[in-house]
Amino acid sequence: MAVGIDDIALFIPRLFVDSADFAMARGLDPAKLKQGLGISKMAIVDTNQDPACLAANACLKLMQRNNLSPHEVGRLYVATESALDESKALNSYVIGMLEQVYGDGSFEHCGGIECKFACVSGSYALYDNANWIRAGESEGKYAIVVVSDIAKYDMGSSGEYTQGAGAIAMLLNDNPRLMQFDPKVTSTSIKNEYDFYRPFGKETPIVHGQYSNLLYLIQVKKAFEAYKKKALETGLIKIRDGETILDHIDYLCMHLPYSNMGKKALSYLLRREWRNLPRWKRIIEQTGMEEPVPKDPRGTIESILADEEYMAKDHEFTKLFTRTKEYQAFYEDKLASSLIASSMIGNLYTASLYLGFRSCLEFEFQKGVDLEGKRFGFGSYGSGSSAMVFSGIIQPTYKEIVKNMNLEAEIGERIKLSLHDYEEIHENRRAPSQSLLDPKNEFVLVGIENSPESKGERKYAFCQ
Repeated sequence: MAVGIDDIALFIPRLFVDSADFAMARGLDPAKLKQGLGISKMAIVDTNQDPACLAANACLKLMQRNNLSPHEVGRLYVATESALDESKALNSYVIGMLEQVYGDGSFEHCGGIECKFACVSGSYALYDNANWIRAGESEGKYAIVVVSDIAKYDMGSSGEYTQGAGAIAMLLNDNPRLMQFDPKVTSTSIKNEYDFYRPFGKETPIVHGQYSNLLYLIQVKKAFEAYKKKALETGLIKIRDGETILDHIDYLCMHLPYSNMGKKALSYLLRREWRNLPRWKRIIEQTGMEEPVPKDPRGTIESILADEEYMAKDHEFTKLFTRTKEYQAFYEDKLASSLIASSMIGNLYTASLYLGFRSCLEFEFQKGVDLEGKRFGFGSYGSGSSAMVFSGIIQPTYKEIVKNMNLEAEIGERIKLSLHDYEEIHENRRAPSQSLLDPKNEFVLVGIENSPESKGERKYAFCQ
């Protein structure tokens, strides 16, 4: 059965911090953020916004644009790592908000859960709902998967300049206008790790940056190896001598904790896919140095990171590798467009992969590229840790969806925050009623109960 993404909608907070202002306030070189990490702006939630209302707003946009009624939706999943409650699921908040528009009880038939596995959980939610449709359980109804997060780090930490916020809602059915998933090739890798985590009661995560970055690359590579095996065994992709399976994937979308992490992930994959092919000789000639090997190639991540000589040489080789003609051509053709939105918005955790997909669709279409029949490959990663690799084909009807994509118009007029206002919001010094912007045609948080019998109850309203 053909299953895939029929449409996609996003909701991004209009407040942002300019990376240059932010860098100077923290005593950093602005070039480190813009060129080094690929960050120009970071979306910041207002005082009356949280992950639930971001998700509800994205979902409402999706439903209104497609003129969907609640009875046409059989499932509504929300994937997030910004949960509001240790028991009550985020999708229940979203349904409560949507029923303010569509009527009390209008979604009571709709199944769904909150999914959590750091940033990869949105991909697991997509996979689960695609299989629900394949199994015939949907009975003609749509599934909606919403990925919604607020990436927030301690003030003064290295993670503070990789923040962001937003939600993306995806509509799934058995006759998708946008992209059909490739069947029987989705692959995963999973391991118990503490590279990035947020203990109970802590608002911001504990991050082991270098460790997490390398683990991301290793886990995605493992999932990619499993994907490659399935794609070849099923006959989905056929490769000839001297080729890699990546030659048969037209566009890549990678998990993007910051924009330039996509470049690192691409370099890591290509080096391992190309090093046994004839083209590698040309690449080594261009770099002018042999690819370095760690002292203990089969060692742990810790031993690799502790091998300072190798890490320095590997960093140098990676820089040279990314300047080669082969890498540059692959990067410009297959990855670059997916990084544009991330640089404008920042880290969206679960939504970052799908913001990249949305970005690639819009900016490739603007270049006049015909995307019909193109295969998109997805490399999803969630700390803790797990990776998922899957792919899909753009459908002949994709222009119905993509022709109207305009990221700036969909976000709306953006307002630059002063560092004072940013810090006030970051440190929760303002109540929901003290928002900086006046909401219009959106759900907002209006209050949180503090009485003993109702402590923590969150109240939302739709502001027209």
